[in-house]
Amino acid sequence: MADTRKSKNDEAYVCVGMITAPHGVRGAVRVKSYTVDPDNLVGYGPLFDAKGRVKYKLSPVGHVRDQLIAKIEGVDDRDAAERLRGTKLHVPRAALPDTVEEDEFYLADLVGLKAHHIDGSIFGTVRGVADFGAGDVIEVALEEAKNKVVVLPFTKEVVPEVILSERKMVVNPPEGLLQDEDGPGNRSRRPNKSRKDSQADRDSDAVTADAVGAENATGSGKEA
Repeated sequence: MADTRKSKNDEAYVCVGMITAPHGVRGAVRVKSYTVDPDNLVGYGPLFDAKGRVKYKLSPVGHVRDQLIAKIEGVDDRDAAERLRGTKLHVPRAALPDTVEEDEFYLADLVGLKAHHIDGSIFGTVRGVADFGAGDVIEVALEEAKNKVVVLPFTKEVVPEVILSERKMVVNPPEGLLQDEDGPGNRSRRPNKSRKDSQADRDSDAVTADAVGAENATGSGKEA
């Protein structure tokens, strides 16, 4: 999923990876990268927490399965590495390379777009992008139903057009999606709670690129 957040100075940060576990006893960690090539993760320079306040300088030392093994500056033992388990790693949105093709985009760029129904009406606003294992989905807060969020598969059939220059997309929701108030893909939005804006928030918020990391995209979406 792609997680996009803004720091205190309003600079957007994109999630590009997550520390999954310590590795060994000398402070190394395993990192799940959301980039096309896992090694690209360290090519952006220092990585940050979601707010851009805590900096992590990674040095790759190897690979295990599909994960990167890295040392982090200032992390010298397993206990310190263990405390970083689950930490999401971010880069400034500006650090990501520009897209080349007109119909290319990062999933992170979808968050905040207005969703227009194919009939021309305003359907809602994209509040998140996620991948639960069956392909990318977008969460849309409905325009006419307060506190209601629907989940749409991010496919060409359901999202036939994305127009970033106009900050909008066109959606063709599956028939019957809104008929059953309690049906699948249709749920109430939980009221906001006071909480720390931590890395783990993305998982519970299902966003919102927890998209934007620059994560795997479907169709014309682009990876980091």
